[in-house]
Amino acid sequence: MSLLARRVRGFRLVDMVGLSVLMLLILGVYLAKTIAGRERAQIASAERQIEAEKARIRLLQAEVTHLEQPARIEKLSETYLGMAPVSIKHEASPDVLSEIAIHPAAPSPKPEAAPEPATVPAPGPEPTR
Repeated sequence: MSLLARRVRGFRLVDMVGLSVLMLLILGVYLAKTIAGRERAQIASAERQIEAEKARIRLLQAEVTHLEQPARIEKLSETYLGMAPVSIKHEASPDVLSEIAIHPAAPSPKPEAAPEPATVPAPGPEPTR
């Protein structure tokens, strides 16, 4: 009697080996499918995060576009900084730039410094008598 034809409790040894290999294959396929499903869920989660970040980027770009509007910046500079557009008499043409570079304008006088506040001595212990 050969090893493959040997019977154990009514089953041939080759049938038992074949059944165990089949069970291992089934278990392997099940584990592979489970792992693939978990990875698919992780990929879907990452794609959702990417889409959310893209939406946030679009929102921030729209906000930057709104904040960089020249009319808004001009209004803010006039309101809070007291700035105004350059008058026509202060503009220079490209032909005059060389003269300006050779003979720069006199520096504007600095505003007078505010008087320094009077120093008050720090309170200390009263002299003893």
